[in-house]
Amino acid sequence: MSEDDPALSRDELERYARHIVLPEIGGPGQQRLKRARVLVVGAGGLGAPSLTYLAAAGVGHLSILDDDRVSLSNLQRQFIHDTDAVGTGKAESAARSLARLNPHVRVEPVEERLTEANAPALMAGHDLVLDGSDNFETRYAVADMAAAGEIALVTGAVGRFDGSLTVLKPFERDGQGRRNPTYRDLFPTPPPPHSVPSCAEAGVVGALTGVIGSLMAMEAIKVLTGAGEPLVGRLLLYDALSARFETMTYRASAE
Repeated sequence: MSEDDPALSRDELERYARHIVLPEIGGPGQQRLKRARVLVVGAGGLGAPSLTYLAAAGVGHLSILDDDRVSLSNLQRQFIHDTDAVGTGKAESAARSLARLNPHVRVEPVEERLTEANAPALMAGHDLVLDGSDNFETRYAVADMAAAGEIALVTGAVGRFDGSLTVLKPFERDGQGRRNPTYRDLFPTPPPPHSVPSCAEAGVVGALTGVIGSLMAMEAIKVLTGAGEPLVGRLLLYDALSARFETMTYRASAE
């Protein structure tokens, strides 16, 4: 991020007043959010709440990466889109919603699918990547390229009634001098093709994506402002049926 602290306008001071009174964020933290550039992969179930809260929080630049189009079955959980958006590109639909929510945020819709080939260019210039994709190929590509580019990554997943999320900063070391873990330290290899049913096949509760997507936005805000302790080396698990959260710790493989 640029070292220049962008001035907050009178409108922004009022808009973000509840952030600014928090000692953990304050004016300096709000300025960090304003000058931050975040790439969100996927404007679907996880991307909808993540993008909405990041825009509302005042993240200065949001790039939305999604090559899919809005379908009627999306609207049960992807509330960033509405009925009139059915048939339009998700990235563009999400960008229009965020523009209505907060005109101070620069939103860049990118109607592409992330691959290992285009990931470095798409991620360049961003301070953080938030991965709300719905397939393992993209998740591994995002994680590998974010690590290579030394960009913080917030990644999450949902299935039926459960979800998970973690924060990855493998280019840094912890308080004991150990390398932070990578995505592959947590999940060494992708599952066999077709072994994990998609949401279309297995179903998913719409509100569940709101829970996990909101938590992902919270972790992104913590990373960008320096508030609190992000989920680095910790996987947060949520079981909606039992209303239970659990945290699993994990470490990097031997160096």
